[in-house]
Amino acid sequence: MEEILWLRIFKTIVGIVGILGNSLVCLVIGKVSSMQTRTNAFIFHQAVVDLLGSLMILLQSEAPLPDPMPNNVFGWVVCHVWYSNFASFLMFVISTYNLLSLTMERYFAIVHPFKYQAAFANHPRLKVGVVIAACWIFVTVTNSFALTIFKVQDGKCVSNAVYWSKVMGCLSVVLLYIVPVSVMLFAYIRISVELKRGAARVGPAPANVVPAAGASTTDGNAQPEGMMESLLRARRNTFKMLLVVFITFLVCWTPNQSIYLLFNLGWKLNFDEWYYLLSVAMVAANCCVNPVIYAFKYRQFRKGLREVFCRRLMHLEEASTSGTRTQTT
Repeated sequence: MEEILWLRIFKTIVGIVGILGNSLVCLVIGKVSSMQTRTNAFIFHQAVVDLLGSLMILLQSEAPLPDPMPNNVFGWVVCHVWYSNFASFLMFVISTYNLLSLTMERYFAIVHPFKYQAAFANHPRLKVGVVIAACWIFVTVTNSFALTIFKVQDGKCVSNAVYWSKVMGCLSVVLLYIVPVSVMLFAYIRISVELKRGAARVGPAPANVVPAAGASTTDGNAQPEGMMESLLRARRNTFKMLLVVFITFLVCWTPNQSIYLLFNLGWKLNFDEWYYLLSVAMVAANCCVNPVIYAFKYRQFRKGLREVFCRRLMHLEEASTSGTRTQTT
């Protein structure tokens, strides 16, 4: 149970909002068939991981720890997995690498479309599943050193830091934060450049062009251009949404990872200081913000929300309209 009152209240709110918001994302993607795409598969996995992370936050805030700590298997699990925050930070970092996977999926789809189509030509769902499984395996193995930083001693869970712990701490910051952030930053820059080039190639649609007498309004040249504009608009909307998710991730994670890196480089850190606790709270908050971003910035998600919750109303309106037309006829 979290002992600091303001942090406990904050984590409880974050946990509840994260559980509700991410459950809503899973519901919409699972119910709406048009949203079951490769991109949304990664968004669905992101919501599942953030849902589990929110559940961990809520339990850590409200569930009491045994006192004294039993010197058995249960005590080992509580101390090494729960008290060390291994379980919660595992969810947080898997969320980071899923965001990296989602970003690279968009990068190859937009910057290298032919390679992207060739890569997903056969068994696309299996390949998405392999990428997701690789995230779990890599992050679990890389973060496993956190299981050794505490131990049960005299009924207490105490620090077990050894000489190589700080080396592993620095390495974890590099692998679990600096590397994915650098790759994503490069990808977003390249995607932005490619989208600008695509917009320049398509160009603005002529507004006041009247077709000549006898000419078809569905000209063979006009149709592909309209399709290209629609595709470019959809890609730009998804890109803007992911960019906001990435910037939010940077804001939430950078303070904590900077403090943790300085600590492993020799800075004497008191883990009860307000700035460290605030950085942990910001990392926790990252679990509940993505559904809000989808609701405001992701047009396809808003359409899916309307389809899930307004389906009956839409059916009633369609039936009413159909009946009116029949009476008029």
